[in-house]
Amino acid sequence: MTSYFTRDHEWVRIDGDAAYVGITDYAQSQLGDVVYVELPAVGKTFAKGDDAAVVESVKAASDVYAPVSGVVVAVNDALEKSPAMINDAAEGNGWFLKLTLTEPGELDGLMDEAAYRAFVETL
Repeated sequence: MTSYFTRDHEWVRIDGDAAYVGITDYAQSQLGDVVYVELPAVGKTFAKGDDAAVVESVKAASDVYAPVSGVVVAVNDALEKSPAMINDAAEGNGWFLKLTLTEPGELDGLMDEAAYRAFVETL
């Protein structure tokens, strides 16, 4: 699987035509303890940059943006019962949603892991 990152600290992991979306470890560390997650409905269509989910922590609430365009085919229901999974595994089992890509070319505008890590070091 190939991972891409946004300047808004979302990641997208590509597996065939599926795209798993979540927030980066850096983002969860800035939020603090995550206490609530609002996930989209399966079947919802997003354009790149749309508000796709909400994550709330003891510090703040933040929107999670769709890093690519697509249709939601699954959400991580486990997050609703255990939102702290995001703190434990933001770039793993703490994924938010799974999209079917509608515009694969949008991946070209995202950062690879090395570029994202270099970006974070400038913050």
